[in-house]
Amino acid sequence: MTQDCQVRKLSMGRNESRGAGSASFLLAQLGNHAATKFAERLEPLGFAPHHAGIFRILAQNPGVSQKDLAKTLSMHASRLVGLLDELQQRGLVERRPSERDRRLYALHLTSDGERALRRIGEAAREHHQALMAGLSADQQNQLTDMLEIILENQNLTRGVHPGYRRLDSAGPRTVDSHK
Repeated sequence: MTQDCQVRKLSMGRNESRGAGSASFLLAQLGNHAATKFAERLEPLGFAPHHAGIFRILAQNPGVSQKDLAKTLSMHASRLVGLLDELQQRGLVERRPSERDRRLYALHLTSDGERALRRIGEAAREHHQALMAGLSADQQNQLTDMLEIILENQNLTRGVHPGYRRLDSAGPRTVDSHK
């Protein structure tokens, strides 16, 4: 039997062996695919997925401190400073003195940052529609409910990608385009 035939045989028979079809493997496979496709949608806009998360949190929490944002994202504060510096240089985020504590900066999206968030939101909606195209609205709701149960059981923060924890000092690949 050729290797190609062996691979086809292994991928056949859903009920024969769930190894490659186990829920955990399927989640990992789909998660990687979804993350890659989302990054591809953001790249022409001049952004990466980590930008999308930061913009969303800043829009939901205007005036959040850098310290609190780093804590929410579960990432090193020193790494966040570099990301915020980049966004500030691009005119998308501004740091203002905190009204509560003069030792802190309050973070805000600029009007350009709000426009960027809207473009990112459009890309996210298109991404969602493409991923969920094979499911009915009811199936999408059921899937979301089940995934939220898993998320809670794994002690993950809703709305925060766990990849922020892995952003090292070299940082993620950034896009030079400033569209």
